[in-house]
Amino acid sequence: MAVLPAYALIATDLDGTLLRGDDTLSDRSRAALARATEAGARHLVVTGRPAPRVRPLLDDLGSTGLAVCGQGAQLYDAGAGRLLWSVTLDRELAETALGKIEAEVGQVYAAVDQDGVDGLTLIEPGYLMPHPTLPAVRVGRRDDLWCAPISKVLLRHHALSDDELARTARAVVGSLATVTMSGPGTVELQPCGITKATGLALAAEHLGLSAERAIAFGDMPNDIPMFRWAAHGVAMANAHPELKAVADEITKSNEDDGIAVVLERLFA
Repeated sequence: MAVLPAYALIATDLDGTLLRGDDTLSDRSRAALARATEAGARHLVVTGRPAPRVRPLLDDLGSTGLAVCGQGAQLYDAGAGRLLWSVTLDRELAETALGKIEAEVGQVYAAVDQDGVDGLTLIEPGYLMPHPTLPAVRVGRRDDLWCAPISKVLLRHHALSDDELARTARAVVGSLATVTMSGPGTVELQPCGITKATGLALAAEHLGLSAERAIAFGDMPNDIPMFRWAAHGVAMANAHPELKAVADEITKSNEDDGIAVVLERLFA
Protein backbone atom coordinates (compact mmCIF):
# COMPACT_ATOMS: atom_id res chain seq x y z
CA MET A 1 0.00 0.00 0.00
CA ALA A 2 1.30 3.47 -0.88
CA VAL A 3 2.58 5.61 1.98
CA LEU A 4 0.73 8.91 2.13
CA PRO A 5 2.80 12.10 2.54
CA ALA A 6 2.69 13.86 5.90
CA TYR A 7 1.02 16.83 4.22
CA ALA A 8 -1.22 16.31 1.23
CA LEU A 9 -1.69 20.04 0.56
CA ILE A 10 1.13 22.59 0.32
CA ALA A 11 -0.12 26.18 0.20
CA THR A 12 2.45 28.82 -0.66
CA ASP A 13 2.28 32.58 -0.90
CA LEU A 14 4.33 34.06 -3.74
CA ASP A 15 5.93 37.43 -3.01
CA GLY A 16 8.41 37.28 -0.15
CA THR A 17 7.76 33.55 0.26
CA LEU A 18 8.14 31.26 -2.75
CA LEU A 19 9.59 33.87 -5.09
CA ARG A 20 12.88 35.65 -4.69
CA GLY A 21 13.05 39.42 -4.81
CA ASP A 22 13.52 39.39 -8.60
CA ASP A 23 10.27 37.39 -9.08
CA THR A 24 12.12 34.17 -9.91
CA LEU A 25 11.94 30.69 -8.43
CA SER A 26 15.20 28.98 -7.52
CA ASP A 27 16.18 25.58 -8.89
CA ARG A 28 16.27 24.25 -5.34
CA SER A 29 12.68 25.34 -4.69
CA ARG A 30 11.55 23.84 -8.00
CA ALA A 31 13.17 20.53 -7.11
CA ALA A 32 11.67 20.47 -3.61
CA LEU A 33 8.17 21.15 -4.94
CA ALA A 34 8.63 18.51 -7.64
CA ARG A 35 9.68 15.94 -5.04
CA ALA A 36 6.65 16.75 -2.88
CA THR A 37 4.22 16.44 -5.78
CA GLU A 38 5.84 13.17 -6.87
CA ALA A 39 5.17 11.93 -3.34
CA GLY A 40 1.46 12.69 -3.80
CA ALA A 41 1.11 16.18 -2.31
CA ARG A 42 -0.74 18.98 -4.11
CA HIS A 43 0.86 22.41 -4.38
CA LEU A 44 -1.46 25.42 -4.37
CA VAL A 45 -0.35 28.99 -4.94
CA VAL A 46 -2.31 31.26 -2.56
CA THR A 47 -1.53 34.87 -3.36
CA GLY A 48 -2.78 38.42 -3.23
CA ARG A 49 -1.95 38.83 -6.90
CA PRO A 50 -4.98 38.71 -9.21
CA ALA A 51 -5.31 35.84 -11.67
CA PRO A 52 -3.92 37.74 -14.70
CA ARG A 53 -0.72 38.49 -12.74
CA VAL A 54 -0.38 34.85 -11.64
CA ARG A 55 -0.81 33.12 -14.98
CA PRO A 56 2.79 33.64 -16.22
CA LEU A 57 4.17 32.25 -12.95
CA LEU A 58 1.91 29.20 -13.12
CA ASP A 59 3.01 28.64 -16.70
CA ASP A 60 6.62 28.82 -15.55
CA LEU A 61 5.88 26.26 -12.84
CA GLY A 62 4.15 24.03 -15.34
CA SER A 63 1.03 24.14 -13.18
CA THR A 64 -2.30 23.12 -14.67
CA GLY A 65 -4.11 22.97 -11.33
CA LEU A 66 -5.85 25.47 -9.11
CA ALA A 67 -4.56 28.73 -7.68
CA VAL A 68 -6.12 30.99 -5.06
CA CYS A 69 -5.70 34.59 -6.24
CA GLY A 70 -6.74 38.10 -5.21
CA GLN A 71 -6.42 37.44 -1.45
CA GLY A 72 -8.94 34.61 -1.73
CA ALA A 73 -11.44 36.40 -3.96
CA GLN A 74 -10.60 34.25 -7.00
CA LEU A 75 -10.18 30.52 -7.58
CA TYR A 76 -8.35 30.11 -10.87
CA ASP A 77 -8.09 26.91 -12.92
CA ALA A 78 -4.77 27.14 -14.76
CA GLY A 79 -5.49 24.15 -16.96
CA ALA A 80 -8.79 25.56 -18.21
CA GLY A 81 -7.63 29.18 -18.14
CA ARG A 82 -10.76 30.33 -16.31
CA LEU A 83 -12.05 31.40 -12.94
CA LEU A 84 -14.03 28.72 -11.13
CA TRP A 85 -15.18 31.24 -8.54
CA SER A 86 -14.80 34.95 -7.90
CA VAL A 87 -16.17 37.62 -5.57
CA THR A 88 -16.14 41.29 -6.45
CA LEU A 89 -15.88 44.30 -4.17
CA ASP A 90 -18.88 46.59 -4.51
CA ARG A 91 -17.52 49.78 -6.06
CA GLU A 92 -19.82 52.10 -4.12
CA LEU A 93 -18.72 50.48 -0.86
CA ALA A 94 -15.11 50.85 -1.95
CA GLU A 95 -15.57 54.56 -2.58
CA THR A 96 -17.28 54.97 0.79
CA ALA A 97 -14.46 53.10 2.54
CA LEU A 98 -11.86 55.30 0.84
CA GLY A 99 -13.73 58.40 1.98
CA LYS A 100 -13.76 57.19 5.59
CA ILE A 101 -10.05 56.45 5.51
CA GLU A 102 -9.17 59.83 3.98
CA ALA A 103 -11.32 61.58 6.59
CA GLU A 104 -8.91 60.15 9.19
CA VAL A 105 -5.50 60.28 7.51
CA GLY A 106 -5.79 62.72 4.62
CA GLN A 107 -5.17 61.83 1.00
CA VAL A 108 -4.39 58.25 0.07
CA TYR A 109 -3.45 56.98 -3.36
CA ALA A 110 -5.44 54.09 -4.78
CA ALA A 111 -5.27 51.35 -7.38
CA VAL A 112 -7.68 48.55 -8.25
CA ASP A 113 -7.44 45.04 -9.62
CA GLN A 114 -10.26 44.40 -12.03
CA ASP A 115 -12.16 41.12 -11.88
CA GLY A 116 -11.71 38.42 -14.52
CA VAL A 117 -8.87 36.47 -16.14
CA ASP A 118 -8.03 39.48 -18.31
CA GLY A 119 -8.67 42.18 -15.71
CA LEU A 120 -6.30 45.13 -15.58
CA THR A 121 -4.58 46.81 -12.65
CA LEU A 122 -5.54 50.49 -12.77
CA ILE A 123 -3.63 53.14 -10.79
CA GLU A 124 -4.68 56.72 -10.11
CA PRO A 125 -2.30 59.71 -10.28
CA GLY A 126 0.21 59.62 -7.43
CA TYR A 127 0.03 55.86 -6.82
CA LEU A 128 3.38 54.06 -7.06
CA MET A 129 3.34 50.33 -7.77
CA PRO A 130 5.08 48.36 -4.98
CA HIS A 131 6.14 45.76 -7.59
CA PRO A 132 7.49 47.67 -10.60
CA THR A 133 7.61 44.46 -12.66
CA LEU A 134 3.82 44.05 -12.52
CA PRO A 135 1.94 45.71 -15.38
CA ALA A 136 -0.48 48.52 -14.59
CA VAL A 137 -2.50 51.11 -16.47
CA ARG A 138 -2.48 54.70 -15.21
CA VAL A 139 -5.82 56.50 -15.32
CA GLY A 140 -6.49 60.22 -15.27
CA ARG A 141 -8.65 60.45 -12.15
CA ARG A 142 -10.02 58.30 -9.34
CA ASP A 143 -13.47 57.97 -10.90
CA ASP A 144 -11.85 56.01 -13.74
CA LEU A 145 -10.93 53.25 -11.29
CA TRP A 146 -14.55 52.17 -11.07
CA CYS A 147 -15.18 51.59 -14.79
CA ALA A 148 -15.50 47.80 -14.42
CA PRO A 149 -16.04 45.24 -11.62
CA ILE A 150 -13.08 44.99 -9.22
CA SER A 151 -11.73 42.34 -6.86
CA LYS A 152 -9.87 44.73 -4.54
CA VAL A 153 -8.48 48.21 -3.89
CA LEU A 154 -4.81 48.87 -3.10
CA LEU A 155 -3.88 51.85 -0.91
CA ARG A 156 -0.74 53.88 -0.23
CA HIS A 157 -0.08 56.92 1.95
CA HIS A 158 2.76 59.40 1.55
CA ALA A 159 3.65 59.49 5.25
CA LEU A 160 2.04 56.63 7.20
CA SER A 161 3.69 53.23 7.47
CA ASP A 162 1.84 50.19 6.16
CA ASP A 163 1.04 49.12 9.73
CA GLU A 164 -0.35 52.56 10.62
CA LEU A 165 -2.44 52.78 7.46
CA ALA A 166 -3.82 49.25 7.88
CA ARG A 167 -4.63 49.85 11.55
CA THR A 168 -6.53 53.06 10.78
CA ALA A 169 -8.33 51.51 7.83
CA ARG A 170 -9.54 48.58 9.94
CA ALA A 171 -10.81 50.97 12.59
CA VAL A 172 -12.93 53.08 10.24
CA VAL A 173 -13.95 50.69 7.43
CA GLY A 174 -15.85 48.25 9.63
CA SER A 175 -17.97 45.82 7.61
CA LEU A 176 -17.58 47.70 4.33
CA ALA A 177 -14.54 45.63 3.40
CA THR A 178 -11.79 43.38 4.73
CA VAL A 179 -8.48 45.21 5.24
CA THR A 180 -5.24 43.31 4.65
CA MET A 181 -1.54 44.06 4.47
CA SER A 182 0.19 41.80 1.98
CA GLY A 183 3.60 43.33 1.45
CA PRO A 184 5.65 46.52 1.55
CA GLY A 185 3.46 49.35 0.29
CA THR A 186 0.48 47.05 -0.09
CA VAL A 187 -2.53 47.75 2.13
CA GLU A 188 -5.69 46.43 0.50
CA LEU A 189 -9.47 46.48 0.69
CA GLN A 190 -11.25 43.31 -0.43
CA PRO A 191 -14.81 41.98 -0.15
CA CYS A 192 -15.93 41.70 3.46
CA GLY A 193 -15.22 38.25 4.91
CA ILE A 194 -12.92 37.19 2.09
CA THR A 195 -9.42 36.06 3.08
CA LYS A 196 -6.79 33.67 1.85
CA ALA A 197 -8.33 31.09 4.20
CA THR A 198 -11.77 31.25 2.56
CA GLY A 199 -10.23 30.80 -0.87
CA LEU A 200 -7.92 28.01 0.29
CA ALA A 201 -10.77 26.18 2.01
CA LEU A 202 -12.80 26.33 -1.19
CA ALA A 203 -9.89 25.01 -3.24
CA ALA A 204 -9.25 22.21 -0.74
CA GLU A 205 -12.90 21.19 -0.84
CA HIS A 206 -12.74 21.13 -4.64
CA LEU A 207 -9.72 18.79 -4.42
CA GLY A 208 -11.18 16.62 -1.66
CA LEU A 209 -8.48 17.65 0.83
CA SER A 210 -8.72 18.90 4.41
CA ALA A 211 -7.05 21.44 6.66
CA GLU A 212 -5.74 18.64 8.88
CA ARG A 213 -3.27 17.62 6.18
CA ALA A 214 -2.32 21.11 4.96
CA ILE A 215 0.90 23.06 5.46
CA ALA A 216 1.02 26.76 4.61
CA PHE A 217 3.95 29.12 3.95
CA GLY A 218 3.79 32.92 4.10
CA ASP A 219 5.45 36.17 5.08
CA MET A 220 2.82 38.86 5.77
CA PRO A 221 -0.24 39.48 8.00
CA ASN A 222 -2.59 38.57 5.13
CA ASP A 223 -1.32 35.01 5.59
CA ILE A 224 -2.56 34.80 9.18
CA PRO A 225 -6.03 33.42 8.26
CA MET A 226 -4.34 30.79 6.08
CA PHE A 227 -2.07 29.77 8.97
CA ARG A 228 -5.06 29.46 11.28
CA TRP A 229 -6.84 27.26 8.74
CA ALA A 230 -3.96 24.90 7.97
CA ALA A 231 -2.59 22.28 10.33
CA HIS A 232 0.89 23.78 10.18
CA GLY A 233 1.97 27.35 9.38
CA VAL A 234 5.55 28.17 8.39
CA ALA A 235 6.71 31.80 8.40
CA MET A 236 9.74 32.94 6.44
CA ALA A 237 12.70 34.49 8.27
CA ASN A 238 11.83 37.75 6.53
CA ALA A 239 8.19 37.57 7.67
CA HIS A 240 6.25 40.33 9.42
CA PRO A 241 6.31 40.01 13.25
CA GLU A 242 2.51 39.53 13.35
CA LEU A 243 2.79 36.40 11.21
CA LYS A 244 5.78 35.02 13.09
CA ALA A 245 3.77 35.35 16.30
CA VAL A 246 1.15 32.84 15.08
CA ALA A 247 3.45 30.53 13.09
CA ASP A 248 4.17 26.95 14.13
CA GLU A 249 7.63 27.17 12.61
CA ILE A 250 10.02 29.75 11.17
CA THR A 251 12.23 28.80 8.25
CA LYS A 252 14.90 30.62 6.28
CA SER A 253 14.09 33.62 4.10
CA ASN A 254 12.68 33.50 0.59
CA GLU A 255 16.12 34.42 -0.72
CA ASP A 256 17.61 31.41 1.12
CA ASP A 257 15.08 28.85 -0.14
CA GLY A 258 13.16 28.64 3.12
CA ILE A 259 10.32 26.62 1.60
CA ALA A 260 12.75 24.11 0.11
CA VAL A 261 14.45 23.67 3.49
CA VAL A 262 11.16 22.52 5.04
CA LEU A 263 9.97 20.42 2.11
CA GLU A 264 13.31 18.62 1.84
CA ARG A 265 12.90 17.60 5.47
CA LEU A 266 9.28 16.49 5.06
CA PHE A 267 9.68 14.73 1.73
CA ALA A 268 13.19 13.30 2.09
